[in-house]
Amino acid sequence: MTASKTRTMKLCLCALFTALITVGAFIKIPIPPVPFTLQVEFVMLAGLILGSVWGSISVWLYVFMGLIGLPVFTQGGGIGYVVNPAFGYLIGFGVSAFVMGRICERKSEASYIRLLISCFVGLAISYASGMIYYYLISTLYLGKDVGLWWLIWNFFLLIVPKDIIMSFFVAFIAKRIKPVINKI
Repeated sequence: MTASKTRTMKLCLCALFTALITVGAFIKIPIPPVPFTLQVEFVMLAGLILGSVWGSISVWLYVFMGLIGLPVFTQGGGIGYVVNPAFGYLIGFGVSAFVMGRICERKSEASYIRLLISCFVGLAISYASGMIYYYLISTLYLGKDVGLWWLIWNFFLLIVPKDIIMSFFVAFIAKRIKPVINKI
């Protein structure tokens, strides 16, 4: 395949994952304070399948679309979303997609265990970014007193079991899809 066809394929896959992340934001179970969505899983797949550069580009394109006003985030869109306490998770998504892709790029064919570890590292980055941002925006901008235990309970312990279980499925799917995409 020529370089231009390869680049076109990567651009198409990048756009596809941006669309999947957008759709994943609206497949949700509205449980406060953070609804369960499929965004995290599509972000993980983007990093694992597209690699560090293209996976993170697909996530940052999603974030950019939301910041310019397209209602792609779970609670709308617009530049004002940067003061939404949950915006830190979106920042974490972009970084985690890059790191997950980088972990998988170290080997020509990533094993299931490497893909799973990559998912767990990506989750740690997303959760750390989201929780720190939530704490800072809530206390410094919104003036809410947010306790550490409350933050850990609501933004980690209630959510992480679903993401850990889904990581096993994401790693399995990536292990199946990645070789097919690499052949194309």
